[in-house]
Amino acid sequence: MKQDVTLLDGSIGQELVIRSAEPPTPLWSTSVMVEHPQLLRELHDAYFNAGATVATTNSYPVVADRLRAAGIEDQLDALLHLAAGAAVSARDAHGAGRVAGALGPLAASYRPDLCPPASEAAKAYRPTVAGLAPFVDLFIAETMSSVDQADGALRAIARSGKPAWLALSVMDEDGTRLRSGEQLEEVASIVARHAPQAVLINCTRPESVAPALEVLRGFGMPFGAFANGFVRIAEAFLQDRPTVDVLQDRVDLTPAAYADFAMGWVDQGASIVGGCCEVGPAHIAELAMRLRTAGHRIV
Repeated sequence: MKQDVTLLDGSIGQELVIRSAEPPTPLWSTSVMVEHPQLLRELHDAYFNAGATVATTNSYPVVADRLRAAGIEDQLDALLHLAAGAAVSARDAHGAGRVAGALGPLAASYRPDLCPPASEAAKAYRPTVAGLAPFVDLFIAETMSSVDQADGALRAIARSGKPAWLALSVMDEDGTRLRSGEQLEEVASIVARHAPQAVLINCTRPESVAPALEVLRGFGMPFGAFANGFVRIAEAFLQDRPTVDVLQDRVDLTPAAYADFAMGWVDQGASIVGGCCEVGPAHIAELAMRLRTAGHRIV
């Protein structure tokens, strides 16, 4: 069935680290953005040129608790302006599209056990949400790995008055379970309470997405996915202040192979697709071509 499909961009943080060719740090793409701001603008341009209709801000790790650990919490507003400004300027130069403010997990990715309770998390997110809100069209709470983690991020976004998209990360080998071990369907109560405009799966292996989407379909709202290109989330990455070099990228996930997965998600009813870590502009360009060839309209 032909449908309107929103085409997200792909990896932002990981792609910046790759393009900088510098040793990774615990601050990940934030360090690259400060040292090489032109790379971020060039990356947003590349995604728009590939066919994406949404530019995601490079703000995933720009939250007070992560900056505090690096001793640069006082730079929060400046970093948010850098991240948002690059996305907005690329969108304006392109002449169309939307800007999505990325809100990553507190403390660490894939470690919801380190995240404070939802009420405290909502307060911790407020400076980031407030700093991005004037520039973005919507927020994406990304890589939320537990029910409570999703609740905290959505509470914070609600204060901005901007639309929210919730992106959940499921186990690499079981798409029906969040990385916390909770059943994915347990998020339904949070979704009903906060009513985000869309619910997505992100930052897991593409093989785990299809079973996850079957669960999301039951939520009765727009759904979709943007998977990663890692072999798996290695145990070493779950330690204190890891760097991305401990994660191994897949050699088999070519643009064509990734598009095969994503077109399958569209066949399941997904209306929002894109890419996460290790999925770059070439993957998005291939996916845009495949969507158009299949008769879908990219919006």
